Amino acid sequence: MKKRKLGASDLAVSEVGLGCMSLGTEKNKALSLLDEAIELGINYLDTADLYDFGRNEEIVGEAIQNRRHDIILATKAGNRWEEGKEGWYWDPSKAYIKEAVKKSLTRLKTDYIDLYQLHGGTMEDNIDETIEAFEELKQEGVIRYYGISSIRPNVIKEYVRKSNITSIMMQFSLLDRRPEEWLSLLEEHQISVVARGPLAKGLLTEKPLEKAGDRVKQNGYLTYSYDELAHVRKSVSDIAPDLSMTELSLQYLLAQPAVTSVIAGASKIEQLKENIKAAGARSLSGQEIKALQFHTKRDIYEAHRS
Repeated sequence: MKKRKLGASDLAVSEVGLGCMSLGTEKNKALSLLDEAIELGINYLDTADLYDFGRNEEIVGEAIQNRRHDIILATKAGNRWEEGKEGWYWDPSKAYIKEAVKKSLTRLKTDYIDLYQLHGGTMEDNIDETIEAFEELKQEGVIRYYGISSIRPNVIKEYVRKSNITSIMMQFSLLDRRPEEWLSLLEEHQISVVARGPLAKGLLTEKPLEKAGDRVKQNGYLTYSYDELAHVRKSVSDIAPDLSMTELSLQYLLAQPAVTSVIAGASKIEQLKENIKAAGARSLSGQEIKALQFHTKRDIYEAHRS
């Protein structure tokens, strides 16, 4: 699989990465999926301390411990839980990030993290303190680079202005084109976009729309009604009939210069193989990209703007 440089770093990541959240907690099944992903050319694994209360990191750590140097390992922090307390709460403080990274390293069975990401962020945070924590971890050699996982425009602007982030993870797909507002700015600053949710919860795959969940049937997806989804899927697939919906969807994202990798989840090996196959499909022409943009909405984030 082709690799691309992540931001201004020296990390070369596979065009399709594996979002580990969907691996589940059945260890043997998860390890089998991880082995297959690595065997098929994926070197970029994205997890978080939040997933399954750390169990996800433990499984990923076991899968890669004998091939750590072949893997670009990304995890996240900022969501905190404590025994006896209900639910998670947000804590981007320097003290907590430095505590969280040690626990992640233990679970991941490694002594460094390639990409450490803030798992969210608000304008109420002490952003300078958060940046200081990541910079110190870099100096200590505990992490190689850092980024954020956020869709909030005002937070993104602050980190672009103040920090040395390598990447921003955002939900981005043909059905959610809101990140396009920021692509030129991020490209200008050599900050990579890592696209999560590229298949819009399966709506941009070969899976028939009729098999969508009740929530989609009743409420649609984002600003698309259920009827609009049916129309858009038909219009989009007609633009490049030689490509599957998955291929078309991933190639659209990979055609954006700021996008370095597309993080797709997979709970079955068949899904994994389909995503990897899509990364190897032909590139889209400029005319096809314009047609896809014509038939889909380019909304913007209404909230969290300064």
